[in-house]
Amino acid sequence: MSPDEIQVALQVAFCRCDAASCPLTDTQKEILLQIVEKVKENSSLDVSDVLNPLDELTQEEIQALLEFVKSQEAQNLSWKAQLLNDWLLEKDSGAVQFIRDRYGLQWLNRVEDCHFQKYACEYAPKLKVGDRIEVCNALWEWVQDDGPCSRQWYNCIIMSINETNDSSGSSTNCIIRFNTGEEYEIQGMYEWNRYYWRLG
Repeated sequence: MSPDEIQVALQVAFCRCDAASCPLTDTQKEILLQIVEKVKENSSLDVSDVLNPLDELTQEEIQALLEFVKSQEAQNLSWKAQLLNDWLLEKDSGAVQFIRDRYGLQWLNRVEDCHFQKYACEYAPKLKVGDRIEVCNALWEWVQDDGPCSRQWYNCIIMSINETNDSSGSSTNCIIRFNTGEEYEIQGMYEWNRYYWRLG
């Protein structure tokens, strides 16, 4: 949906809320419309950037959370499930205990995989040809952490790196080779697909 279509949909939603005797306040309406305007002003901005709960964290907290997520992924564990288990069992979550103490369950529920992409680029190691990485099957198929098709990680090697700059911005594409000899191109290696690879 374009920002204009979103704005029209919001206006319809406002009317339906009024008709259902559940009207939004003027402040609530204004907040929603401001977000749409923000997306309109910056066409490269995604709605997930505007509403990214990770933006509420300090740099130190972001770094601690990214390291925690990375360590959980290395063990093929869900970082959210681990945090929730700690909370249910009243165990200390170590370096990410601040999430429970300061932000809570509502904040945690707002965090989605796509929110990490903005920060993963900042902390991503710069790759070079010959580097060994692991890639997630989420790059080429639909996976769910709790569904029938779960995340799997595959070893591969970087064969080439291509950085492009154009009017829509810059991106880095890589060609990788699996141990089977098959090759695959990953577009937006640091930009939108950063969450789906890690150092091998």
